[in-house]
Amino acid sequence: MPIYTLVTQPSRVPVPGGKLIEELFGRVNTGTDTFSLAHMVAPAGWSEPPQTPSFGELTLVVRGRMRIEVAGEALVVEAGQALWVEPGARVHYRNPFDEDSEYYAFCLPAFTPERARRDDESDE
Repeated sequence: MPIYTLVTQPSRVPVPGGKLIEELFGRVNTGTDTFSLAHMVAPAGWSEPPQTPSFGELTLVVRGRMRIEVAGEALVVEAGQALWVEPGARVHYRNPFDEDSEYYAFCLPAFTPERARRDDESDE
């Protein structure tokens, strides 16, 4: 087992809605299951269904802002701010603003679609 892993380029993860996901560490790019780290750009007006993930997630906004609802409480996370959400909390990520939002997501354990446990309901 190597004592380090150098990532020379991320893996792009295709998703609907125009959101860019580039996984640096995680199941897709490095086979890492203990954590994942992805660079994301959510276009203006973007939203995804609410979820109740079985992983914790740290969102670090580097440009723009995100509206994140945690257990029914709406927060606006601005560039330079970070938000940690505990595993099992119902969370809804959106960018209802007029500018793109660029951020990094760190998930513990690693993100998988099954662990995200997204709601089946429409997020309209």
